[in-house]
Amino acid sequence: MFTSQTRTATKVLPRVRHQINPTSRPYSFRAHTPYAQRRQQHFFRSLIFVTSVASAATAYQWYNGGLVPEAYADAPQPAVSGEIVYEKARKRKGTSKNDNRDQISSQHLQVKKSWEKPGVYCWGNNEGKVASPDANTSLIRTPRWLPYFDGVLLRDMKLTKDFGAAISENGDLMQWGAAYNKDEKTPVTTLKGKNLISVEISKDRVLALAHDGKVYSLSVSQSEQNLGPKPVESSWFGLSSTKSPISYRLLNPQDFAWSEKVTSISGGLDHLLMCTSKGRVFAAAAGSEEYPTKGQLGVPGLTWFTKPPGPYDQPHEVLGLKGFQIKQVAAGDHHSVAVDTSGRVFSWGDNGRGQLGIGDTSKDNPYFDAPSLIPMTKLYAGTNQTPAVTAVYAGGNTTFLTVDAKRTAAPNSDSAAVANRGKGLITADTWACGHGIWGQLGNGRWTHVQSLPTKITPLSGLFEYDERARRAVPIRLRSISVGANHVAATMDNVTYTSASDTTSENDTNWGADVLFFGNNEHFQLGTGKRNNVVTPTYIQPLDRVSEVQEGLRPKQEMHRFHATPLSDVKVKGRWVKFEQKVVCGRSVTAVYSAVPGP
Repeated sequence: MFTSQTRTATKVLPRVRHQINPTSRPYSFRAHTPYAQRRQQHFFRSLIFVTSVASAATAYQWYNGGLVPEAYADAPQPAVSGEIVYEKARKRKGTSKNDNRDQISSQHLQVKKSWEKPGVYCWGNNEGKVASPDANTSLIRTPRWLPYFDGVLLRDMKLTKDFGAAISENGDLMQWGAAYNKDEKTPVTTLKGKNLISVEISKDRVLALAHDGKVYSLSVSQSEQNLGPKPVESSWFGLSSTKSPISYRLLNPQDFAWSEKVTSISGGLDHLLMCTSKGRVFAAAAGSEEYPTKGQLGVPGLTWFTKPPGPYDQPHEVLGLKGFQIKQVAAGDHHSVAVDTSGRVFSWGDNGRGQLGIGDTSKDNPYFDAPSLIPMTKLYAGTNQTPAVTAVYAGGNTTFLTVDAKRTAAPNSDSAAVANRGKGLITADTWACGHGIWGQLGNGRWTHVQSLPTKITPLSGLFEYDERARRAVPIRLRSISVGANHVAATMDNVTYTSASDTTSENDTNWGADVLFFGNNEHFQLGTGKRNNVVTPTYIQPLDRVSEVQEGLRPKQEMHRFHATPLSDVKVKGRWVKFEQKVVCGRSVTAVYSAVPGP
């Protein structure tokens, strides 16, 4: 059913609130009207009818010619009728305005439930008691609500198959999972009072960034936190000091400028990247078992044997980026990526699967210990577009880049009108490189090595009509979360959360599209199936079961998960701003209610 908020678009992921198979690939649409839908239904029924008749005729001729094919136990096909079947009205007599909205729009219901019951859904590998600490099963096949986080808002969350870490709304660190303590059934608050804003995890350590720019490194193990050396902490103004209740280390970059501090971090299996407020990048060892050996620190010649005196995990400035104003960093398992304010992107570290995107995958030298420029301009040669990388993401052996490609004047045109047609138009594209054998590149192919970035077509060149701006706008990606070999992409499509008692009963809220792809061995994609997915696909709503049980949705009716955008919501008597975010770990996935940092 279409409402007053129905939107149209060209080459766009569908936003209107109509039925769609959540496991299908994204598609483009122009304008949908009831009449157009009926014509399309009639066309497909006619096509099926003609195909059935042709198949029967072919089988008859084949049989009479003495060439009887092998018999197959195919399911009988239902009879195809030429009669048009109209969808029954969803609205029920006597229902309230809000109940009517729940009936006509799954997206509206999802937004409503996310506001009424913030918290965490998790699924995938549960061998380490991360996806569902109190469950005895090793696999969580579909999104499952975690009771401990009922009504809990988080600043950040990171997961792997053996342990999880999250930052609470007030900035404390919480940990859980078998690697932390196999006997604990619920998350435990560990590092307190530091006003933490984000968290990263390595193979065996948790790295947390505080609001004041300090970076904390602590073991994932509760026993090591209790038995390890505990630093002395000073109180306000240094009037007193006490010993920390748990063991941790501080990663302190040297030679900071006045007022410079670390503003963001990103971690691999055994290294950590730090980006500062001055646009500089520092890298440090982030594991307790192995020192980074694949060039991912970005310091030529640096090894365990050549490192300077001092702590093994002391940060080192990536001098190859000096002079560039870096705005974001991303770390894969053993490689690093950075983008500057001008849209140039650099990579270094392990390139065995082409994850650096520079086109060089020499077996004799698979590691690059100094930043190299990814040749994005070559990828747009002959397109009359100038690319600028807007964001970088990495995980496992893959790298993802989002690009704003700006249309320039067409050369060798006969007239100025032709030359300037579309000039200044921005197209948002998404590119990927690296290992894609499980489909985690999202480009529709199973690829061992992708040494140059390949465009993810379903996530590129998308537009939609913005009713507020009254023009078509490009659909960018809001974020990409990359696990070891699966990915979740959250679209930055137009969202709406202004339905109220004063608006129409058909006025409904909707959120952001989220698409999943890659490895699904442990059901981490949330499709409920185990097959890998090579093209971005939707999954069903997180609380699909309750929708059916409450009678709000027929069991056979298909809808897709939408992430609720940042909104002001009243939670337990107070107003707070939060949104839903998706995080992919190593064979595990979660959706949590996220508040912005201070």
